[in-house]
Parts: sequence; structure tokens; C-alpha cells
Amino acid sequence: MERGARQAKACETLGLDRRTVQRWKYGPSEDQRRGPRHSPSNKLSVRERRHLLEVANQPAHRDLPPSQIVPRLADSGKYVASESTMYRVLREEKQLKHRGRSRPRTSRRPEPHVATGPCEICSWDITYLKSPVRGMFFYLYLILDVWSRKIVGFEVYDRESPDLAAELVRRTCMAEGIDASSMLVLHSDNGGPMKGATMLATLDRLGVTASFSRPRVSDDNPFSESLFRTLKYRPEYPEGPFASLEHARGWVARFVRWYNEVHRHSSIRFVTPAQRHNGDDLAILEQRQQVYERARSRHPERWTGQSRDWSPITTVELNPSRVRGITVEEDVA
Repeated sequence: MERGARQAKACETLGLDRRTVQRWKYGPSEDQRRGPRHSPSNKLSVRERRHLLEVANQPAHRDLPPSQIVPRLADSGKYVASESTMYRVLREEKQLKHRGRSRPRTSRRPEPHVATGPCEICSWDITYLKSPVRGMFFYLYLILDVWSRKIVGFEVYDRESPDLAAELVRRTCMAEGIDASSMLVLHSDNGGPMKGATMLATLDRLGVTASFSRPRVSDDNPFSESLFRTLKYRPEYPEGPFASLEHARGWVARFVRWYNEVHRHSSIRFVTPAQRHNGDDLAILEQRQQVYERARSRHPERWTGQSRDWSPITTVELNPSRVRGITVEEDVA
């Protein structure tokens, strides 16, 4: 203001009252404002608040939210408090988090599993493929080895069924030589085909441990979700529907061959899933390491730090525990 700025204009820009600025300038150095010193005139008394809680916790009301309690009280000719006031009081008393006889939604994460080799943990799911008939779909059943990222089992059907899923798991276990001694963990979401009686009975007979995601939490099954995104974002993925079930099966078979045998996966040091599944990745990564070491020895001035890490990834964790400070692995296919 000493440079010519008008006090009224400066206060308007800062959102302050002129009296406040003058009080700060000529009064005490600290802000003496303390806010209102009286309670609101419409505040509930201690007795009214106690009565509200008694009404909200009556047997007829204890399972209901305030949005249901207030109209019922009005129908019986009673008024205790507004809906917003009842919400506020119950929230302050920590009685609003879960009201009802149903069990609260669980937030407990699935049990973590660690794979150190192939055929230890598999993830599977079902995704829709468009058919020529609007509103009808083909269904891709797909089983992925979490450690190697290899697609070890797949099939396309015209319906979702626990029986079809169980048959696919049985064939996959036979093809991969998986038996009860393998201690395989098969993870999936909570869909009907995943938890059907036939499916669970088949897993029990094969000695396979079932693992499930939390309801409506797709992040608990990240490997399958990432794979489906890779599949549907391939350049050759049809823009329109598949012409027939045979068309869909043929396209998926070609995709699986590409994914397993050609595609170099970023999460496994850019080797193919088939190479890692068969154990060929160790020699490949060792050769790459030697190539980099020779290049560095020829031109050491071009290397300011360590050379690229081509060491194999020895463990892969499904739904790692946050207690140990580990976050879910981002599986970039």
C-alpha cells in the first residue's frame, strides 16, 4: 500500500475486510478471531440426542438407514429429527458404517501365492467375444501359467458352463502333467462357472487348490485381465463380430501361438512365454548378458552406469501381501 495500491482494492482482491486489515495493522500482532462463542440455537439437547439414538436402535429400526427410519416415523405421526441430523448423529456415534442383518462387504485380500517355477500357480477367466447376433456372445475360456505367462489351456464355447470349465481344466492338467503332487493353485474370480459344483469337484479330484478374488475386484486377478486386454487390442483383432464359432476358435488359436511362441513378454525379461515355460530362457538371458559385457568392454566410455540387467526373474507373486510393503505386480503384456 506504501507504493500507491488502494487499500479497498487490495482487500477486495485478497478477500479480506478493511476493518480486519486495520485491526491487524494497529492491534495485536496475532489474529484474535475466535469464531462464534455460542452454540447454534437449533442444536439438539443432550436429552434429544439420547432419544434419537434410542429410536434409531429400536428392534424395528436398528437394521435400517435414516432414509428408511424417518419416513416410517412420519407414517406413525412421529418426528424425532431430520434425516440429515440423524445421519450426522449416527455417524458421530460410529453407528452408520454398517446397519443391517447382511454381512458387511469383506475387504480382506485373497491369500498371496508365490510361484518359483511353471505349473505352480495358474490364473483363469472367461471373456466375451462378439457374435453375429446382437446380445449374444462366444465365450473364451483361458488358463494362464502365472510364472511363465504361457497360455496352457484355452477353448471357445457358445455358452458359460461349470461343466465346460471343468473339462478344460482336466485336459490342461493332463497336457501339462499336473497331478496332486504338483500342488497347483488355480486362481479365478467369483463367477458362476468358477464356483460351480462340477468345477469344484473336479479341482478336488485333481488335487488342485482353488483361489478366488474378492467380489467385484478385478485387480485380484491381474494376469488374466492383462492378457484379455492384450488379446483385444491386437491390430488383427476383428473390428466387428466373429462370423461364427469356428471363426472365433481359429482366430484365438492363432493368437495363442503368437503369444506363446513369438511375443516377447516385458515382465519376464522379454523372452517368450514358451521359452520360459520350457526353461530355455536361462541360456537366452545368459547370452544377452555376454553380448552386453562384450559391448561394454569394447567401448567403456559409452557406459556411465551398470549394464542392463538380464538376470532371470526367479519368483512371481499373485496378490502379494501389503503388510510386507509389496504392491501388486503390474503385468504389462
